Amino acid sequence: MTRSERKRLRSGIGFTSLWIVGLAAFTAYPVVASLYYSFCDYSILKSPVWCGLENYHQLVRDDLFWKSLRNTLFYAGLSVPLGTVVALGLAVLLNCEVRGRSIYRLLFFMPSIVPAVASAMLWLWIFNGEYGLMNGFLNPILAPFGLHAPTWLADPAWSKPALVIMSLWGTGNAMVIYLAGLQNVPGELYDAAAIDGASAWQRFCHVTLPVIAPVVAFNAIMAIISAMQLFAQAYIMSEAANGNGNASDGNPARSTLFYTIYLFSTAFQDLRMGYASAMAYILFLVTALLTWMAARLSRSRHGDAI
Repeated sequence: MTRSERKRLRSGIGFTSLWIVGLAAFTAYPVVASLYYSFCDYSILKSPVWCGLENYHQLVRDDLFWKSLRNTLFYAGLSVPLGTVVALGLAVLLNCEVRGRSIYRLLFFMPSIVPAVASAMLWLWIFNGEYGLMNGFLNPILAPFGLHAPTWLADPAWSKPALVIMSLWGTGNAMVIYLAGLQNVPGELYDAAAIDGASAWQRFCHVTLPVIAPVVAFNAIMAIISAMQLFAQAYIMSEAANGNGNASDGNPARSTLFYTIYLFSTAFQDLRMGYASAMAYILFLVTALLTWMAARLSRSRHGDAI
């Protein structure tokens, strides 16, 4: 290594030193420490005591652990495909040559930058069973059939679907990424398909989707990771809608007891930090497995495109 190269290396390390220190102190160390604590009986107030795999054995026998995992997987299983369809559909529509296209793009993107707390409070009003906007729209339609709109967040059968509907509010980020992918599809491919007599749907299925397959895979993976970490919206809406002052119970009937909410209550309310660390690593493994499956499925369908 020459003298000038060493000088550039020292300069680079100097400029990135603050970031390196922050990464080591606030990311790398907590990750390693939590792995150690997951094998300990640790309550924050006392020194950790090594207990081996006891925390993981308790997780297997913990009904609330399985309940929170099922709730989270149910939410992810609905929100990820629905969010993908909505975001891609909006991107296709906003990629068309229409007047005021930039304004429409801005309007559909803006909800994704609304803070989680503000959007949760807004959707609490929308899902209110008595005077909410959603039931104000649905009840006149259902009344002739003798039906009533659900109470949404106060009904165990509808609380998770309500959160799934709310998740569609934030598809603006994925929509923008899809839009960028659509604009990179070569126009010659559409022209060739049109000459061969392909309909608009056939062009979308056989031209658009294969070309933007890496974009779809990326957004799907990011959506899975986000869905598995759902916390703020569910915590706020569960507490406010049911009025019991304790969202960690996942009311109504633990239907909104998501994995991260149970992890939070275990760590910071019950002070079982070792047990919560074990839960965190189980969440990491489940999320990594789902991410690997999504990437593997994408590769099997689109070959080397991913």
